[in-house]
Amino acid sequence: MAAQKGKDLLLKMSDGAGFVTVAGLRSRRIAFNTETVDVTHAESTERWRELLAGAGVKRASVSGRGLFKDSASDAMVRQAFFDGVLKSCQVVVPDFGTIEGLFQISSLEFSGDHNGEVTFDLSLESAGALTFAAS
Repeated sequence: MAAQKGKDLLLKMSDGAGFVTVAGLRSRRIAFNTETVDVTHAESTERWRELLAGAGVKRASVSGRGLFKDSASDAMVRQAFFDGVLKSCQVVVPDFGTIEGLFQISSLEFSGDHNGEVTFDLSLESAGALTFAAS
């Protein structure tokens, strides 16, 4: 994958009719993790740790930072957080593909300096199996 513009990494949420880009995000990040299952025992070669393949829990975390800019997507994000609902989301990674699945907003933070705009930080956690479509 060649160098890409960071602004092209998009977070989209379903509004029931389609996917809406979460407006105002200045930075976005997605991370994939798998927990390990340690099966090391007394006879493990030279006491090296052994892991059980394919046994750990997989998850994805999405985070973003920005400013509220578009009233429709802003209201959708706030309402999803306060309702505690799972939202169908897409993360579009340029020249890589689109990751899609259910996510829950696990954190929504607001901050602001006396001489600047109000910004927000958003964290989402996957809530089921994700799909991937290459671009």
